[in-house]
Amino acid sequence: MSDRTTCAVVGGGPAGLFLGLLLARAGVDVTVLEKHSDFLRDFRGDTVHPVTMRLLDELGLFDRFDELPHSRVEKGQFVVDGRTYTLVDFRRLRQQPHPYVAMVPQWDLLDLIAESASTEPTFNLRMNTEATGLLHDGDRVTGVRYTGADGPGELRADLVVGCDGRTSVVRSETGLPIREYPVPFDVWWFRLPREHDGEYSLIPRTKPGRALIMIPRQGYFQIAYLIPKGCDAELRARGIEAFHQELAELIPETSPAAITSLDDVKVLDVRLDLLRRWHADGVLCIGDAAHAMSPVGGVGINLAIADAVAAGGILADPLRKGRLTVKDLAAVHRRRIVPTVAVQTLQRVLHRNVMVPVLQGREARPPAGLLKLIERLPQLTAIPAYIVGVGLLPQHAPGFARR
Repeated sequence: MSDRTTCAVVGGGPAGLFLGLLLARAGVDVTVLEKHSDFLRDFRGDTVHPVTMRLLDELGLFDRFDELPHSRVEKGQFVVDGRTYTLVDFRRLRQQPHPYVAMVPQWDLLDLIAESASTEPTFNLRMNTEATGLLHDGDRVTGVRYTGADGPGELRADLVVGCDGRTSVVRSETGLPIREYPVPFDVWWFRLPREHDGEYSLIPRTKPGRALIMIPRQGYFQIAYLIPKGCDAELRARGIEAFHQELAELIPETSPAAITSLDDVKVLDVRLDLLRRWHADGVLCIGDAAHAMSPVGGVGINLAIADAVAAGGILADPLRKGRLTVKDLAAVHRRRIVPTVAVQTLQRVLHRNVMVPVLQGREARPPAGLLKLIERLPQLTAIPAYIVGVGLLPQHAPGFARR
């Protein structure tokens, strides 16, 4: 089977669905291919930052978003010698309409965006449809090969956008040059029963040699337990009892015994990389397909959405008029490369100065001088809040997409 669209988006994650919504609101024929039957992926993050909620306002979707079950994170705190210090205070972002981080299961957000996009006549979402390769005419990408419920097929398009994450088929098939950065940890990902409300913090709980982040979800906690890179097999060999003991030390308010087998613990290979060029003729990568992010700071979703907004604003008009050029694709890269590199640089600094010492058994704590300065000038906590919650060169919804 072979058919045609103007823009084929591979991947129905945050970048893919937001881009699909924006292009459809511009009147561009857009087809999003999502290989799964739903959006219920355990490895999806939950953080929606102030800049993204402002975007939802501009798109006319915030009221519906606000009705989704969620919790709010207003500050990031660190405990030193029994004293609690606020290092990041989103409440000080007074220019933002929503000065907090919303913890919303990502599948609920994706359902909301997909439902909104489905009301646009030029939007088409194909679930259970997995991209398997690209179509070419000489050096130009002209479409996607896929496998769907009815078997293999081809979708021809003026533009293919890879939004299919860190294991991107589009990126691999295009052969775009990539730079990879070392990451000192992987993540064990598992659930524990939720017996109380609990709180999410952007700052991990740490003890020498141990670190984890606890994300409250409906009826359970999602735990991201940081382990030294490449040590999955070695740590599993120690057995379930040693694992229970470590959890009891870090999160005594939970029930580690609920994990009855290490088969219930999945490992996430954490990557940090960046395409040197995000595009080729007829193809563009954005989100994790262009720059896999570390989970530190929970910024990946919001960067991916910002990529989509930039791409939608730049590409909608040339796509609608049939005048898309490689220069248009390069403009997306130029728009987004500075904030992307800035965040990845910050993550690498945090890896080196916080995560490595913790995983090596040393105690990580903020410098004493910094703590004294923040006590004297608490307004300084707005600076990291802005870096995390808004970021450099924040994107706004283009006029054609606003409601």
